[in-house]
Amino acid sequence: MPESLEQRVRHTPLVAVETGNLSREQWLAYRRQGIGGSDVAGIMGISPFRTARDIYYDKLNIAQVDSDMDNWVALEMGHLLEDLVAKIFQRKSGLEIYQIKKMFRHPKYPFMLADIDYFVRMPDGTTAILEIKTTNYNAMDHWWRDGREVVPAYYEAQGRHYMAVMDVDRVFYCCLYGNTEDEAIIREITRDMEYEQEMIFLEQSFWENHVLKKDPPPYTEDGIRIMESLQRYCGPADTKAPAVEFGADMTETLMQYLRLQAEKKSAEERSTEIEKELQRTKAILIAEMGTSCSAECRKDGFCYTVTYNPVRKTGVDKNNLSRLKLQYPEIYDKFVTVSEYRRFQVKVSAVEAA
Repeated sequence: MPESLEQRVRHTPLVAVETGNLSREQWLAYRRQGIGGSDVAGIMGISPFRTARDIYYDKLNIAQVDSDMDNWVALEMGHLLEDLVAKIFQRKSGLEIYQIKKMFRHPKYPFMLADIDYFVRMPDGTTAILEIKTTNYNAMDHWWRDGREVVPAYYEAQGRHYMAVMDVDRVFYCCLYGNTEDEAIIREITRDMEYEQEMIFLEQSFWENHVLKKDPPPYTEDGIRIMESLQRYCGPADTKAPAVEFGADMTETLMQYLRLQAEKKSAEERSTEIEKELQRTKAILIAEMGTSCSAECRKDGFCYTVTYNPVRKTGVDKNNLSRLKLQYPEIYDKFVTVSEYRRFQVKVSAVEAA
């Protein structure tokens, strides 16, 4: 039975490192020594941006979880506006805020780390946490649900992780979505021990069963998230790689894919839901294949050959196109790049009797 706020034993967080003078590379190295607040939603499977496999790759320094250069402007804007959004919160709330340039660690669960944006000094002498966020008009609706004020689930997980590490009972969020003081959202959540215990269980399982054992977690997210993850980490196709032999689990996943494919043809009214599941199962099969372009399995007298071959085309990258047109118009037509995508296909053939 989950412990209540009154029953729990209070703790003082440990200091993992002073962060004031750390370079970004040093800070990232310390962050890989545990699970931070921004990792939790991915581990719990509720992140719209990252999979648990992405977090795993980051912790083993295979690839940084925030290395997506396509989103670098939004990330940079968030950093640049942090002090401004904090000032807006202070003006609107009348509460005193301050920073502590340290990375903290949970004393009982040392894999749990916290690097806090700001702390809030409450009138009753207690301390709260302030999380700074930025968004745009198109995404501001995520802070409401059915007309009620809410915190998006992936940010809620981050705040509850910080409360657990710091042993603090309140988290404020201030999210700027426009360019005036009135276009800022302020939310508050309080400690929920039942949620916290489940969260810690999932974090501990991820850290001990996957990171420490260097065993990647399975893909369980939707097909779009899985495919985005594969595009970041899988690498280019290897046309000379041997065919992957699907085991029993992947064979069943392939059977599910084919069943969904057949069902999609006969049930157009459910095509949207089926397409999502179709993409998810396809992504799981592709993840198992890695860089290989083919896979095989046998079931009920049939041989199933799966191919995921590269398709290359010649074109001009849009950024290079703009630069060439502006800077070197005389050689504009000579600059091209080669892009690649892969075509997924399943062929069924009868297995010859031995």
